Amino acid sequence: MSVEATRPRIVVAEDDPMVLELINTRLELAGFRTFTARNGNEALSRIAHVRPDGLVLDINMPVLDGFQVLERLKMGSSVHRTPTLVLTARNRPEDVKRAIELGARDFIAKPFKDDQLIARVHRLVRKVKPADVIVAPDKRVMTIEI
Repeated sequence: MSVEATRPRIVVAEDDPMVLELINTRLELAGFRTFTARNGNEALSRIAHVRPDGLVLDINMPVLDGFQVLERLKMGSSVHRTPTLVLTARNRPEDVKRAIELGARDFIAKPFKDDQLIARVHRLVRKVKPADVIVAPDKRVMTIEI
């Protein structure tokens, strides 16, 4: 298996070309394999084709916004749920709440620090190992975030 095939695949959906290039470059340098989308429709197409390990999603995009992308992902097949990090200038509490309710795992407001973005994407795509799973006394299965 090639090194390229083992790198985590990330779809980055962002309509601002400069921000898209910045995120793409930072993630590539951190060892991720990135696929870009400039609007919500492109994001859904890339997700279906690439089946990524994670999605970095802007909210304010043309065609379909980030909330609409999350809604479509939530309605889609449960076979592949794409872990999603919302990265946006919209950081009102109701936006954060809505994104999480629609299935986003994390939320970062713009402007962001490079090291914060990289750490959050690493956490987003981290595979749960058997040692990270515990069974509570009431038989609920829980994961431990480190």
